[in-house]
Amino acid sequence: MRALFDTHALIWWFSDDPSLRQSIRETIADTDNLLLVSAASAWELAIKYQLGKLRKVADLVSNFSGRVGGEGFELLPISAEHGIRAGLLSGHHKDPFDRMLIAQCQAENIPIISNDLIFERYGVRRLW
Repeated sequence: MRALFDTHALIWWFSDDPSLRQSIRETIADTDNLLLVSAASAWELAIKYQLGKLRKVADLVSNFSGRVGGEGFELLPISAEHGIRAGLLSGHHKDPFDRMLIAQCQAENIPIISNDLIFERYGVRRLW
């Protein structure tokens, strides 16, 4: 199975936060699954860290590719198709990072690992 991390789920994985459900932990730990991390998550983390909103992600921000790769996750770049899709999404949701994740899930036909119900409004399958 292929799936894309929502940014909060990625943070919870790296911080061993109990908010991440056990069933999702098992899905993430299963090496048969190909888990993707969007470049949009790197962008979101860096911005929120710089603004002082996410101080606990300093290590992740400073070595994003290394930490992600070290877990066996793959980076998902933002393509022109992803950008166009994100820009053309209906106005249910204003968060530009979530809009990009929605567009990537739609374009790549993959579910998202997230506790956020907003993704379902866009026809994205949510793992939680």
